[in-house]
Amino acid sequence: MMGSFKDTDAHMPPMPPVTQALILVNVALFFLDELLGGALSAWMALWPLQSGFFYPWQVVTYAFLHGSLGHIFFNMLGLWMFGSELERIWGQRRYMEFLLASILAAAATQLLMSAAGGWGNPTVGASGGLFGLLLAFGMMFPERTIMPLFPPIPMKAKVFVAVYGGIELFMGVTGTSSGVAHFAHLGGMLGGWLMLRYWRGQPPFNRRGPGGRRRF
Repeated sequence: MMGSFKDTDAHMPPMPPVTQALILVNVALFFLDELLGGALSAWMALWPLQSGFFYPWQVVTYAFLHGSLGHIFFNMLGLWMFGSELERIWGQRRYMEFLLASILAAAATQLLMSAAGGWGNPTVGASGGLFGLLLAFGMMFPERTIMPLFPPIPMKAKVFVAVYGGIELFMGVTGTSSGVAHFAHLGGMLGGWLMLRYWRGQPPFNRRGPGGRRRF
């Protein structure tokens, strides 16, 4: 469902280092997991708390595994599209902090929903972090035009984010497309939103003075 966005710069800048490293690690782990017959999922996928297979590190490692070629392709496409520009603006440290916040929030949301619903299946994928990046991109570049692959209709970034968020909420509540962690996607967006509020010193976090964190 990801696409492209229009810009005035005709030259594509090189991919920044963290985004490049994340894509390489994700692709490498995907093919390694395929070679091992999915054995990595037993240790790295995010298993529900009640499953007996949950380990603390899974709240991060699940974001580096993917279930299919299509799954990893669209996630890595989105990471390249939205993550690259945000990394150039924020720098490597803030970019990694933001991604981690989104990934952890997505994991926490999925664990809560799994416990409430009695679900027993593990969760994999970088989508939680990606949806956090998508939210940040929409907030920072609300008027940027994005062309989704499906449907191929140009729309403003702020509209794109609102539409995707609404679709995820609808699918999560109605149970549409079972097997997709819709609430984890929304959790990733929530984590990204809270991180932006924290950096800006906005509620629910205390506002920083002149010597506090940089506002943007």
